[in-house]
Amino acid sequence: MNDMTGRIQKALSGFYYVDTGETVLQCRARGKFRKEGISPLVGDRVEVRELGGGEGVVEKILPRQNSFSRPAVANIDQLVVIASAAIPRTDPFLIDRVASIAALKDCAVAVVLNKCDLDPADALYDIYRASGFPTLRVSAETGAGMEELKSLITGKLSAFTGNSGVGKSSILNALDSNFRLQVGEVSMALGRGRHTTRHVELHRLSCGAEVVDTPGFSSFDAEELDLELKRRLPETFLEFTPYLGECRFVGCSHTREKGCAVLAALSRGDIQKSRHASYLRLYEELKPLRDWQEKK
Repeated sequence: MNDMTGRIQKALSGFYYVDTGETVLQCRARGKFRKEGISPLVGDRVEVRELGGGEGVVEKILPRQNSFSRPAVANIDQLVVIASAAIPRTDPFLIDRVASIAALKDCAVAVVLNKCDLDPADALYDIYRASGFPTLRVSAETGAGMEELKSLITGKLSAFTGNSGVGKSSILNALDSNFRLQVGEVSMALGRGRHTTRHVELHRLSCGAEVVDTPGFSSFDAEELDLELKRRLPETFLEFTPYLGECRFVGCSHTREKGCAVLAALSRGDIQKSRHASYLRLYEELKPLRDWQEKK
C-alpha cells in the first residue's frame, strides 16, 4: 500500500476518481469526512492510499483555493463563461450573476462569445471588455479564436459554464479532438445523451489546460446567493472598486443615493449600464436575507 497525492477528476456513485499523475485510482472516501460534514469535490487535491488493483482510499483533502456548492467543484482558477448573441441569446444578467459569485470566491472570470460566425456579439463584447474581463470572440464551427482561447486556459484549471445550447461541448471538442471521445465514453457509461452534461468532470486537454465541464447556468442556484454575497456585493463588481470609498455617505448601497461615486461613474459612462442593472437586480434578490438566515 502506497500513499500519494492527486486530483479528483470525477465523482460518481460514491466513488472518487483520483489522477495521481501516474494512474487514475477509483477511491472511496474515509468515513471521517461524512462525520465531519465534508465531501471531497472534483478539483480537490487529496492524499490517497493505494490499495492495489486500481483502487484506493481518499485519506485527506488538502487546503482549497475555493469551492462552489453547485456545481460541486474546488480549486477553480477561472470561470470561463460561454455566451452568445446568436440563438440561444445570453442574458447579460446570467453572466453577471455567476461573475459576482466567482469574485466572492477569488475566482477569475473570462467571457467567451461563441457563434461569432453567426453574430459578432458586439454589444456583449463591448460591455465585458469595458468592465475589465478578458473577452474573446470564438466560433466552434469555424475554429476562429481557438488559439487565443488555448492561451487563456493553458496551465490553469478552468470551469466552463453557460446557458444550455450555447456550445460548451462544441468548444471543448474544437479545442481538443480527444475530448469528443471522452464525452462519448462518459455518456455511454451513464446512458445519457452524448452532448448533455449532467455531472461534473475534469478533463486534461492536449494544450496543457485542465477544464471542468459543468451543467449550465441553472446549476449556480440560490445556494450560492448567501449572506456573505449580500454583505460584499459591491466589491464583487470589480469595476466598482475604485469608487467604493468615495461615496458621500458611509454604508452607501450604490442604488439611488446622492453623492454616490458609483452612480457618478455610471452617469459618466465609466461603468456599463447593463452591469449596474445586474447589480440592482442582485441587490433586490439578496435584500430579504437576514443575519439569522446565515447558511448552515
